[in-house]
Amino acid sequence: MSAARGRRRRGAPEEEHVNHERWLVSYSDMITVLMALFIVLFAISQVDQEKYIALSRSLAAGFGDGRPEVSSTVLDGGSGVLDGLTPQEKDATAGGTAGLVDADKGLGEQGRTPAPQPSVDPALVAAAREEAVHLEQIREAIRAGLAPDGLDRVVTFRIDERGLVLGLVADDVFFAPASAELTDTARRVLDVAGPTLVGLAEQIAVEGHANVLPVSGRYATNWELSADRATQVLRHLVERDGLPPGRVSAVGYGDARPVAAGMDDASLAANRRVDLVVLSDAPERVRELIPTVAPS
Repeated sequence: MSAARGRRRRGAPEEEHVNHERWLVSYSDMITVLMALFIVLFAISQVDQEKYIALSRSLAAGFGDGRPEVSSTVLDGGSGVLDGLTPQEKDATAGGTAGLVDADKGLGEQGRTPAPQPSVDPALVAAAREEAVHLEQIREAIRAGLAPDGLDRVVTFRIDERGLVLGLVADDVFFAPASAELTDTARRVLDVAGPTLVGLAEQIAVEGHANVLPVSGRYATNWELSADRATQVLRHLVERDGLPPGRVSAVGYGDARPVAAGMDDASLAANRRVDLVVLSDAPERVRELIPTVAPS
């Protein structure tokens, strides 16, 4: 009996022992994952210093300020790589989006800074002033000759980039409607201004104008009328006042260059005129500055 019980005991499988070290597998897996995580974090925290400096300088230049501290405030996230902190000024009054707006006040101030104006060569300005003074002297000489007879009130003067412009315009004082015949007043004005114009070295342009009213009689259009008015003034200056013909020219503009808008009597009369232009012989860059330095 005991022998049979011994045989059964020897043929029965042995019981397995409990493995108390299985937790090491899970632990090693966790350590592996943590190591991979910290390797990734370490890798993304590395900054290429050269690229960082180049980017910060380009941003600083884009914001209009060459100071390196401007770019550092834009790019620096915080004292650590992943601390999630946003740098703010000590006097910041709000956090979140409002704090970011307060931190960017300097950018708004830069946007309000007026753009620098291009500098003008002082030599050009001085030359323009000198030319403006010369044109003013011509104007005053002609005006002084017209003043005793009150003719200075029927002539307009202005100085622009072309030179000195004498406007022969005053209702029917110089030209009757649809006529190119000079009135007695027109002849007297030209005879007074003639000696001053003759003594100049500049070219003289005579520009004829007409209003928009249709013409009749000997002129087909206002172009012929305005050109004839300019020609009559030119002939008087050359034939009566001795202006050298090589220094004067005439052109007709018809009604294409009015000085007054409207169809009232005053506007129509103002556009029925002839302009005498003393053409400045200064360089173009100097003439462009004359209106800015000449008295209004």
